[in-house]
Order: sequence, then structure tokens, then C-alpha cells
Amino acid sequence: MNLIIDIGNTQTKYAIFNGKEMLEFCESHISDLDLIKVWQEKYPDLDAAIVSSVQGRPDAFLKSLESEVDNLIFFDQNTLTPLENLYESKETLGYDRLAACVGANALSPNANLLVIDAGTAITFDFVSAENQYLGGTISPGLAMRFKALHTFTKKLPLLEKSETYALLGKNTSQAIISGVQNSLLFEIDSYINQLKQKHSEAKIFLTGGDSEFIHSKLKHVTFCDRSLLLYGLNAILNYNKS
Repeated sequence: MNLIIDIGNTQTKYAIFNGKEMLEFCESHISDLDLIKVWQEKYPDLDAAIVSSVQGRPDAFLKSLESEVDNLIFFDQNTLTPLENLYESKETLGYDRLAACVGANALSPNANLLVIDAGTAITFDFVSAENQYLGGTISPGLAMRFKALHTFTKKLPLLEKSETYALLGKNTSQAIISGVQNSLLFEIDSYINQLKQKHSEAKIFLTGGDSEFIHSKLKHVTFCDRSLLLYGLNAILNYNKS
């Protein structure tokens, strides 16, 4: 059994996997060793863990965790993955991007995959049917777009995403919401359409904090799950165990 830990900027995600199946999931603002000990009592076969962090290597936490599991991996550029990484600057590739791609590949192996992560940034990443990571794009996420309009044009208010919006805004607030949200959806749909001209059979995976908000507004999405990165970390851990 595997313990998966993803340390983000504001939240830490924990999951327990048995094989490819997620049995437990929890989010916390802290690195919670007490939760891990509770899970160890519940799952005595828990013997391996992988930790990913956007904040750098959490040495103190890793040292504490070493005594709790037999097999511990910190996910970095030296970690082996099931994908051949063809990115030119491997050291600058976000581990969250790569892990999400591994997760999509684990769920749909030997297929062309587009992985869209709708979070702070919007990332598009492509995995080939030959299990190669080929690269992708990065653009501002929803919140960043709203903040940019407010920051760089002082008279415009700072707004947030809304389920209620139209193609034509009848006032400034409506115009901002329409512009930000529609432009993002147009961007994603256009990217998918261009990709499918070359890879018509490509499967589309959507993840990230805003994935559920935009999922119903998009076409062609095969799979939507905010936990895709955790599935990827689990696949990476299993790959290294074997």
C-alpha cells in the first residue's frame, strides 16, 4: 500500500492507494504526521510513500516520515518515471505538470493525451501514445487574469469567477467576467481543436482547482478529476518499487 503526499502552496493533500485504487483522501493546511499514524493503524500493509512539494525539499518532514515507512521517495528531477521526458529544460519542468501527465498515462496507457491543469496557471501538456512527454504551454489562470486587469488598470474592480455570465456584458463588472471566463474557454477549446486536427483520437484530461468550474463548459473532455496528480505520484511510486 502507498501513501501519497503532495505539498502545495496553501494545502497539503494526502491519499492512500492500494494498487491503482485510491482508498483515502484528505486535505490539510499542515504536514500532518498524526493523520499518517492513524492511517498506518488502519492499513498495516502501508509500506511506501512518495512526497512532492512546490515549496522545495521539506527536509524536516521527510526525516520524520523516514521512521514511519520502509520505502520513501521525494519526487524531484532525479526520480524515475514511466514516461520518457523529452522536455529540453527538464530541471525547470514543474513536477506537478509531469506527475499529472503520468497520472493520465496510468489511466489511459499507450494513447495520445492532452492534460489540461486549470489552476493558478493554465497548463497544456501532451503525452504521446509511445509514452513520451513532448512538452506543452503555460498561460495565466482565471484568478490571475482577474487580478491582472485590476492591477494594471487601476479603475477596474477585482472580481472573481462567476457561474452567471453572458457573451455580452451590460456593465463593467459583467464585461470583465465575460471577457476573462469566455476568453479562457475559447483558448482551451481552440487548443483542443488544433490538437485534434493532428491527433483526432487524443484523450483530454482536465485537472486543477478550477477544473470542476470549467468542465461543464467545455467539449471533448474525457476525464476530469482534481486528484489526477495523486494518481500520477502513485504510479511513479509503483514504478520505482518495481
